[in-house]
Amino acid sequence: MKRNLIILAVLLLAAGAVIYNQAGPEIKAVFMEEAPLPTEVGARDGLLAPSFTLKGMDDATYSAGGQRDKAIIVNFWASWCDPCKEEAPELMKLAAKYEQDLDVYGVNVTKYDNEKNARAFVEDYGLTYPILFDPDGEVYEQLYKGKVFPTNVLIDKNGVIQEIILGAPRPQDLEKKVARLIR
Repeated sequence: MKRNLIILAVLLLAAGAVIYNQAGPEIKAVFMEEAPLPTEVGARDGLLAPSFTLKGMDDATYSAGGQRDKAIIVNFWASWCDPCKEEAPELMKLAAKYEQDLDVYGVNVTKYDNEKNARAFVEDYGLTYPILFDPDGEVYEQLYKGKVFPTNVLIDKNGVIQEIILGAPRPQDLEKKVARLIR
């Protein structure tokens, strides 16, 4: 009987070790007081967001990457993209509703668009969050490995990518994701 209990205890410990080693950072964080920040940079959930600096439509310079006072959504879009047209008003609402905790940067991938059409899009939709131009597509293609429009990158205050959303999410789903992002 005692032998069976010892064997059972050893098996449970082994199973726990296997589960812990296979677990993602969110499970491991339960066992740690504070989960360490990742050190690897890349365009993938859980990694530090690649840093970039781009010129905005207002001629200001904007940067993303690293720790910030607010979480950020980096929205890669093009003026001809129908899903981009659908999500633009929703991004405006989120930017206004969560302005204390969230920045939204709309990055027009001008390599696949043109600045004149991008400016008309911004005016037509009354966008007030910063609009940046990625003229060579370098940030979109090389840093963030972009493939589709729109692409939304949700980055927390620590500069860690929490999620990359390909295509336009449903408004209620995006708002839930933002609420988790700014917690």
